[in-house]
Amino acid sequence: MKVDVSGAVAVRLGFVLMPQFSMGAFAGFADLLGLLDARSDAPGPCAWEVVADTLLPVRSASGIQVVPGDLLGDPARFDYVVVVGGPLTPAVAASPRLLSWLRQAARGGRYLVGLCNGVFALAQARVVQNHRLCVAADMYDDFIQRHPAISPDWLVTDRPLVQDRRRLSCSGGAAVTELAVRVLRRHVPEAELRRALRCLQIEAGEVRHQVQPPPPDVPADSPLPVRRAVLLMQQYAGQALSLPDLAARLGLSPRQLQRLFKTHLGTTPQAYARTLRLRLADWMLRSTDKSIADIASDCGFSDAAHLGRLFRAAHGVAPGTWRRTAKAENTV
Repeated sequence: MKVDVSGAVAVRLGFVLMPQFSMGAFAGFADLLGLLDARSDAPGPCAWEVVADTLLPVRSASGIQVVPGDLLGDPARFDYVVVVGGPLTPAVAASPRLLSWLRQAARGGRYLVGLCNGVFALAQARVVQNHRLCVAADMYDDFIQRHPAISPDWLVTDRPLVQDRRRLSCSGGAAVTELAVRVLRRHVPEAELRRALRCLQIEAGEVRHQVQPPPPDVPADSPLPVRRAVLLMQQYAGQALSLPDLAARLGLSPRQLQRLFKTHLGTTPQAYARTLRLRLADWMLRSTDKSIADIASDCGFSDAAHLGRLFRAAHGVAPGTWRRTAKAENTV
């Protein structure tokens, strides 16, 4: 839909689709907008369009292509700029023209929204400094490697949706519709919004108490504090949160947290955190050229010797040997 710049609509949104974007994330927002327009007796309350720096089709992760309706132009014609990313770490960086446009939108006071890996483009444009940002747990390691200037304390991996002033972000899935509801509730009558949600058979608020999916070795039906704890451990693997600090973040006592881990994961929080830190070290040995000493520091070990002892106990070989073997396998 072409944006009406006359101001006759309640809210104006511009969507930017990144290569390999999630069609589900785009549809989670666009379906709701379309139903609001279809059910409104007056001219549609929402105006939106897909924009890009070229009019070439953008291929989604599913292979479906979407043709942008207009070039980037002036971001002031939108109230919200929504960057729709995909389910995997971006293979390519955003274009300089798009980054400049996002910075212009930020200077103009536009709301900036990152869906899925769309947050990478916002971070690359340097428009999310000192804002809490939702990053999918599976992409967290790649994110901090690419954007080391953003402190982990500003990143959220244990919840699927975050709003911090004029920045909104979510990890995907059902959280996209919840984010859309949060945006549209400020501009559209509640009754119209509820009618549209009923057509989609969605109940707003379903994700408020959910967390992002935990690692595969954590049962999906584990208690919420356990899943949140694991995601926080993953996020702060390099800082090794103390048990009292971790428990306090979850509103539990250290003893309660220990009992939950023993009951549902068969281990202690400390042992599980050590396993996560070794996984991070494994990933960094395979994916980066950092020295083993730097990897040990980044993963929360006291020094390279400390990492070496625990790594050999877990894998049977030293970190250096593990790295050489991994690189040799990748070249075959």
